[in-house]
Amino acid sequence: MARADVDLVLPASAEEAVAAFGDGAAVTVVAGGTVVMPELVAGRLRPERAILLARAGLGGITREAGRVTIGATTPISALEDGDEPLATAARHVGDPEVRAQATVGGNLCTGASADAPRGDLQAALIALGATVRSAGRGGERSEPVEDFLSASAGRLVLDVSYEDGPRQTGYAAARRPHAHHYTILAVCTARTADAVRVAVTGAGPTAIRLRAVEAAVAGGAGPAEAARRALDDVEGSLRDDALASAWYRERVLPKLVEDALAAIDGAAGA
Repeated sequence: MARADVDLVLPASAEEAVAAFGDGAAVTVVAGGTVVMPELVAGRLRPERAILLARAGLGGITREAGRVTIGATTPISALEDGDEPLATAARHVGDPEVRAQATVGGNLCTGASADAPRGDLQAALIALGATVRSAGRGGERSEPVEDFLSASAGRLVLDVSYEDGPRQTGYAAARRPHAHHYTILAVCTARTADAVRVAVTGAGPTAIRLRAVEAAVAGGAGPAEAARRALDDVEGSLRDDALASAWYRERVLPKLVEDALAAIDGAAGA
């Protein structure tokens, strides 16, 4: 709910948005608003300054010079028929109304709430080897998604990009059947000519890259054997919430990893 004492900024370009954001201090960014607006209405968030990105020209998907680039304000619904495993992850976010409003940048920047995991696209983007371009203190920078997630505070997402090209992918999730569901756990895998990448959402406040599983696959382990390493990278991150307990997640995660790895093996042999 708008307040008279909030300084509202409506930039008309990416450059204006970056300038208005500055170092991110005391700034609330509003893109799709699916996370921010409930916080405002509940009174949990009381911004001094809000930047509305609707007209900043940060949306759209392009394919140029061998890379796919997705603007920060692109709605999640625009990804549903695109590259895997991002498309499947997008289709698992909320419901059609939420997906039409929520944005890629917002999904990247959101952490888990007190009740449930969020950030369903994060694991898929890690699996794709995506890079986030952002602005904030120290200027503009580009970095892998997993690095951005570890230090996203005070950063304004401009776009996310990854290599365009053939790959085998897998997706496996434990979901709560409800019209406005959150994903309990989701594992995304992608195999290119170079390597297999594996990541999970729902095992911590943000998505986690499962490097121990990747190392096992690189060493020749099959899906079942590699999946036994799934808990190595999430130790200390699993927690109870309104959807599931840490105990449940600990037992389900290896099976999801095995299924997601088996999917890429199956695609390679098809």
